[in-house]
Amino acid sequence: MAEITEKTITLKGGEFLIKDATPQDIFTPEELNEEQLMIKQMTKDFVDTEVIPNLDRIDNHEPGLMASLLDKAGDIGILGLPIPEAYGGFNKDFNTISVVTEMTGTAHAFSVAYGAQSGIGTLPILYFGTEAQKQKYLPGLASGKLHASYCLTEPGSGSDALAAKTTAVLSADGKNYLLNGQKMWITNAGFADIFTVFAKIDGEKFTAFIVEKGAPGFTIGVEEKKMGIKGSSTCQIFFENTPVPVENVLGEIGKGHLIAFNILNIGRYKLCVGVLGGAKALIDISVKYANERIQFNVPISSFGAIKYKLSEQAVRTFAALSATYRTSDYIDKKEKELLAQGISFEKALLGAAEEFAIECAMLKVIGSEVLDYVVDECVQIHGGNGYSEEYPAARSYRDARINRIFEGTNEINRLLTVDMLLKRVMKGQLDMMGPAMAVQKELMAIPDFGAAEDGLFAAEEKALKNMKKAFFMVASAAVQKLMMKLKDEQEILMCAADMMNEIYLAESMLLRVKKLTNTKGEAATAIYSDMVNVFYTDSIDRLNKAGKTAIASFATGDELRMMLLGLKRFTKYEIHNTTEARRRIADKMIGEGLYCY
Repeated sequence: MAEITEKTITLKGGEFLIKDATPQDIFTPEELNEEQLMIKQMTKDFVDTEVIPNLDRIDNHEPGLMASLLDKAGDIGILGLPIPEAYGGFNKDFNTISVVTEMTGTAHAFSVAYGAQSGIGTLPILYFGTEAQKQKYLPGLASGKLHASYCLTEPGSGSDALAAKTTAVLSADGKNYLLNGQKMWITNAGFADIFTVFAKIDGEKFTAFIVEKGAPGFTIGVEEKKMGIKGSSTCQIFFENTPVPVENVLGEIGKGHLIAFNILNIGRYKLCVGVLGGAKALIDISVKYANERIQFNVPISSFGAIKYKLSEQAVRTFAALSATYRTSDYIDKKEKELLAQGISFEKALLGAAEEFAIECAMLKVIGSEVLDYVVDECVQIHGGNGYSEEYPAARSYRDARINRIFEGTNEINRLLTVDMLLKRVMKGQLDMMGPAMAVQKELMAIPDFGAAEDGLFAAEEKALKNMKKAFFMVASAAVQKLMMKLKDEQEILMCAADMMNEIYLAESMLLRVKKLTNTKGEAATAIYSDMVNVFYTDSIDRLNKAGKTAIASFATGDELRMMLLGLKRFTKYEIHNTTEARRRIADKMIGEGLYCY
């Protein structure tokens, strides 16, 4: 077991909306320690030498190739990072797992196979398995000698996972459960050895089972022909009176939803950090191509339109990574805090991920949509060549699209974000009433615009406080106006989620840049101030738009006018020459030939 150190967490999940954090409260990528940087480089070397040169072979489903790559990943130790040493793993902290996941995010279809093996394929057994199940399966999963798959989705149950039709009935002799049904979109199914399968005992009790390959009545369908991530194995699987020993029930009978939903919290976070690794690699590709492509006798990287695209790729990725590693460390600290309280290893990380389930759902949306922007502009920077399979942009474009669907669609995750927040408020875990009442009082008072803010980032600090006020104004009014009907107003809920996303990104980015400035000085970090100015200018506009859309959905007359005036007051931000700032951001990357932030 890793040493348990005294670490305390400043904020609870969702509390970023109502409490201010300081730069000292957060972790940034610049603070990775020597061991983490070494593991990061080792993972990058593995991807660059073993995976990237073989992408065509992977996409063509060369027999045995993907399984052999997972075996090699096991050999260098990156499959067993979260697994305790007692079961053949390395018991690394959550920040180390994050940086490895970021590096594998550049590996196209392999990143999907890796994620399924090390995440949803392994974690259910790690966190919910009996001691016998852990001893039997975890060493093989850590080494790559066993390959794993996770079977939740069915033809009739995707986002509504609890509507599953697969059934399990106890055999007459009481030794086995007989499974009947089918699952679809099952990653790694074509070569997996063990499958975590969700079924309803007697058609009612949603339960997880460990099913081994080769069990009677268990068949695997043909490989799906997919738009992207072509090289990942994706099949349907079928059960016809498939016997599963009673000792292979995973977790408690009837509590399968606890496994499914808790594992998804971690999966959503890891998807985010992985796709942002992919985004950074695509920025490198974009910069390299823009520097090499000559038009009108100059590199296209000298054109303002291209600089805009490169800088926007960088700014969005930097902001998202700031929020991601902030959350990674929150989860890491919470896990250590729970361990120090005597909570078991299995429950500590689950409890930590559950505490920050709101942030995990937000990050899943944020990361996948940042990657969407980055890869789309990568294709555009390549022009016609971006549409050619001779260049890396085309495969990346196809492979990226799945991430807005994986781990719950972005629409579902937006709805979950607000739903989880409101549930915590109703339970008294978060106090939104106080801030909401303060905002209402402020709206009724005569505005005091006062003198201009002074000091580095003073304008951004004020803008951030006002972004939070705008959210409370909109959210509290929607709750008061619609009450129980709000849960059915998905458009309003998604606008509220978008406002939350912008706030978390803006705050995380500002805290990271302030921390960098405190460490390196203003002169050395001036370019990061440019990034903050660019991001805040656009982020506040996006928040304003989401707020207006929500307000207009439930308010009319004087209430509508008053709220729109309030929103306008809370979304003021000083004008910056973002064109010049973007040019400086892009020029730094153009000069260094890669993403350098």
